[in-house]
Amino acid sequence: MARQARKKGKPARKQRAVAKSDYFTQPGKRGAVVVLRKPIGNRATAKVCGIMPTRVHAKMLVNQLERAESVVKDLFLEATDDGIEALEAVLAACRKEVLEKGPRVRLSESDDLEPPAEAAGADRETCAVEHQRRLAICYPRRVGE
Repeated sequence: MARQARKKGKPARKQRAVAKSDYFTQPGKRGAVVVLRKPIGNRATAKVCGIMPTRVHAKMLVNQLERAESVVKDLFLEATDDGIEALEAVLAACRKEVLEKGPRVRLSESDDLEPPAEAAGADRETCAVEHQRRLAICYPRRVGE
Protein backbone atom coordinates (compact mmCIF):
# COMPACT_ATOMS: atom_id res chain seq x y z
CA MET A 1 0.00 0.00 0.00
CA ALA A 2 1.12 3.51 -0.78
CA ARG A 3 1.71 5.98 1.96
CA GLN A 4 0.11 9.39 1.81
CA ALA A 5 2.37 12.40 1.81
CA ARG A 6 2.43 14.59 4.89
CA LYS A 7 0.93 18.02 4.71
CA LYS A 8 3.48 20.77 4.98
CA GLY A 9 1.41 22.96 7.33
CA LYS A 10 -1.01 25.77 6.78
CA PRO A 11 -0.61 27.82 3.63
CA ALA A 12 0.52 31.41 4.16
CA ARG A 13 -2.34 33.89 4.25
CA LYS A 14 -2.33 36.85 1.97
CA GLN A 15 -2.02 40.08 3.90
CA ARG A 16 -4.73 42.58 3.08
CA ALA A 17 -3.89 46.20 2.56
CA VAL A 18 -5.57 48.37 5.16
CA ALA A 19 -8.38 50.37 3.59
CA LYS A 20 -7.44 54.03 3.84
CA SER A 21 -10.24 56.38 4.81
CA ASP A 22 -11.43 59.06 2.40
CA TYR A 23 -11.76 61.41 5.37
CA PHE A 24 -8.98 63.40 7.02
CA THR A 25 -8.65 66.05 9.70
CA GLN A 26 -6.81 69.32 10.00
CA PRO A 27 -6.28 71.59 12.98
CA GLY A 28 -8.64 74.54 13.09
CA LYS A 29 -8.89 77.76 15.04
CA ARG A 30 -8.95 77.77 18.85
CA GLY A 31 -8.13 74.07 19.13
CA ALA A 32 -11.00 72.89 16.93
CA VAL A 33 -10.53 70.08 14.40
CA VAL A 34 -11.78 70.35 10.80
CA VAL A 35 -13.05 67.11 9.19
CA LEU A 36 -12.72 66.97 5.39
CA ARG A 37 -13.43 64.42 2.67
CA LYS A 38 -11.13 63.86 -0.30
CA PRO A 39 -12.38 65.19 -3.63
CA ILE A 40 -14.59 62.83 -5.61
CA GLY A 41 -16.31 63.13 -8.97
CA ASN A 42 -16.07 66.61 -10.47
CA ARG A 43 -15.06 68.24 -7.17
CA ALA A 44 -11.65 69.91 -7.26
CA THR A 45 -11.18 70.60 -3.55
CA ALA A 46 -11.86 68.69 -0.37
CA LYS A 47 -15.36 68.99 1.11
CA VAL A 48 -15.53 70.39 4.66
CA CYS A 49 -17.77 67.95 6.55
CA GLY A 50 -17.68 69.67 9.90
CA ILE A 51 -15.71 71.51 12.55
CA MET A 52 -15.52 69.59 15.81
CA PRO A 53 -14.29 70.89 19.17
CA THR A 54 -11.92 67.97 19.87
CA ARG A 55 -10.11 65.14 18.09
CA VAL A 56 -12.42 62.64 19.79
CA HIS A 57 -15.44 64.34 18.27
CA ALA A 58 -13.70 64.51 14.89
CA LYS A 59 -12.97 60.76 14.96
CA MET A 60 -16.57 60.05 15.92
CA LEU A 61 -17.75 62.21 12.99
CA VAL A 62 -15.47 60.36 10.57
CA ASN A 63 -16.86 57.00 11.75
CA GLN A 64 -20.43 58.30 11.47
CA LEU A 65 -19.85 59.64 7.95
CA GLU A 66 -18.19 56.40 6.81
CA ARG A 67 -21.26 54.48 7.99
CA ALA A 68 -23.58 56.94 6.23
CA GLU A 69 -21.57 56.71 3.01
CA SER A 70 -21.60 52.92 3.12
CA VAL A 71 -25.40 53.07 2.88
CA VAL A 72 -25.60 55.79 0.22
CA LYS A 73 -22.68 55.23 -2.14
CA ASP A 74 -23.07 58.42 -4.21
CA LEU A 75 -23.61 60.73 -1.25
CA PHE A 76 -20.70 63.04 -2.09
CA LEU A 77 -21.17 63.11 -5.87
CA GLU A 78 -23.74 65.97 -5.66
CA ALA A 79 -24.97 65.67 -9.25
CA THR A 80 -28.16 67.66 -8.63
CA ASP A 81 -29.55 70.28 -6.27
CA ASP A 82 -31.40 67.50 -4.46
CA GLY A 83 -28.09 65.69 -4.00
CA ILE A 84 -26.51 68.79 -2.48
CA GLU A 85 -29.45 69.26 -0.11
CA ALA A 86 -29.35 65.60 0.88
CA LEU A 87 -25.62 65.80 1.57
CA GLU A 88 -26.01 68.91 3.72
CA ALA A 89 -28.86 67.26 5.65
CA VAL A 90 -26.78 64.13 6.30
CA LEU A 91 -23.76 66.19 7.37
CA ALA A 92 -25.89 68.30 9.74
CA ALA A 93 -27.51 65.20 11.25
CA CYS A 94 -24.14 63.49 11.76
CA ARG A 95 -22.62 66.60 13.37
CA LYS A 96 -25.60 66.97 15.68
CA GLU A 97 -25.52 63.34 16.76
CA VAL A 98 -21.77 63.41 17.43
CA LEU A 99 -22.08 66.54 19.56
CA GLU A 100 -24.96 65.00 21.52
CA LYS A 101 -23.39 61.55 22.05
CA GLY A 102 -19.76 62.62 22.34
CA PRO A 103 -18.01 63.78 25.47
CA ARG A 104 -19.12 67.07 26.98
CA VAL A 105 -17.16 70.09 25.84
CA ARG A 106 -16.13 72.93 28.14
CA LEU A 107 -15.20 76.26 26.63
CA SER A 108 -13.43 77.43 29.77
CA GLU A 109 -13.65 77.05 33.53
CA SER A 110 -16.58 79.46 33.83
CA ASP A 111 -18.41 78.98 30.52
CA ASP A 112 -19.68 75.67 29.18
CA LEU A 113 -22.29 74.39 26.73
CA GLU A 114 -24.63 73.27 29.48
CA PRO A 115 -27.61 75.45 30.38
CA PRO A 116 -26.78 77.62 33.41
CA ALA A 117 -27.44 76.17 36.85
CA GLU A 118 -29.43 79.22 37.98
CA ALA A 119 -31.85 78.62 35.09
CA ALA A 120 -32.65 75.13 36.35
CA GLY A 121 -35.85 76.40 37.94
CA ALA A 122 -36.76 78.53 34.90
CA ASP A 123 -38.98 77.31 32.10
CA ARG A 124 -37.55 74.99 29.44
CA GLU A 125 -37.77 77.57 26.65
CA THR A 126 -35.47 79.98 28.46
CA CYS A 127 -32.94 77.19 29.04
CA ALA A 128 -33.14 76.11 25.39
CA VAL A 129 -32.65 79.67 24.13
CA GLU A 130 -29.63 80.17 26.39
CA HIS A 131 -28.19 76.83 25.27
CA GLN A 132 -28.62 77.74 21.58
CA ARG A 133 -26.98 81.14 22.19
CA ARG A 134 -23.95 79.49 23.73
CA LEU A 135 -23.73 76.98 20.88
CA ALA A 136 -23.89 79.84 18.36
CA ILE A 137 -20.96 81.52 20.10
CA CYS A 138 -18.94 78.29 20.10
CA TYR A 139 -19.81 77.24 16.52
CA PRO A 140 -20.58 80.35 14.45
CA ARG A 141 -22.05 79.75 11.02
CA ARG A 142 -20.27 80.96 7.96
CA VAL A 143 -21.89 83.48 5.63
CA GLY A 144 -24.03 81.72 3.06
CA GLU A 145 -25.03 78.70 5.19
